[in-house]
Amino acid sequence: MSETLTAVILTRNEARHIADCIASVAFADTVVVFDSGSTDDTVAIAMRGGAHVLHRDFDDYAGQRNAALDAVGQGWVLFVDADERVTPELAAEVRQAIAQGAPVGYQIPRHNYIFGKLTRGAGWYPDYQTRLLKVGAARYDPAKKVHEVVLLDGPQGTLEQPIVHYNYDHPAQFHAKQRRYVAYDARILFEQGVRPKLYTPFTQAVRHFRWRYLMLGGWRDSWHGLRLSALMAWYEYRKYRLLQGLWRQGSKTK
Repeated sequence: MSETLTAVILTRNEARHIADCIASVAFADTVVVFDSGSTDDTVAIAMRGGAHVLHRDFDDYAGQRNAALDAVGQGWVLFVDADERVTPELAAEVRQAIAQGAPVGYQIPRHNYIFGKLTRGAGWYPDYQTRLLKVGAARYDPAKKVHEVVLLDGPQGTLEQPIVHYNYDHPAQFHAKQRRYVAYDARILFEQGVRPKLYTPFTQAVRHFRWRYLMLGGWRDSWHGLRLSALMAWYEYRKYRLLQGLWRQGSKTK
């Protein structure tokens, strides 16, 4: 008997994306929308699209994904974000992969569209995401609450066909998410005891720009790659400035 495949989509207020996302994973045996309290039409649209809707209050991404794995209970899970799409070519490769049965998880490359442009440099490709998982042999590390890390009880494979990710539609969306990320990362560094020097934000920003633009090929995307490399370097600067602030606050409370 062939293994069952469940596509799981984590949602909160994804009415704009959810219908197209569900349509792209219709090849799965079951589609589950794992919602964390949407106040728009996400749930209604998902139900009209034939998805099973489950509700869980959001704590963190690792917790949500582990709860989804528990809810599915068996077979294979393909995690897809609402702003992602599975192409027919990737769908066929997914089916072929789970039929082989050797690895217990697969990483999938992503085509990231940022400000409407396919971005192949500056670290946004291949941007592997471990998303195809055998239930019972995969868990998300609970210590990694935002940048999720999958722990596999067995070998990992790699698929060739990319998942399509409509990452950031406009700069305001990009800046909002990066501000959340750097605040979280600064807190993690603080808890790890990383203490920056006065010049650290500047040196880290320069290193980060060089890494993204030169080493990760941001130059391949011309002006777009230069812009993204500079923006990410700015947020690296902001991260270490926030870290400095946390240490100043900590010294005042002693």
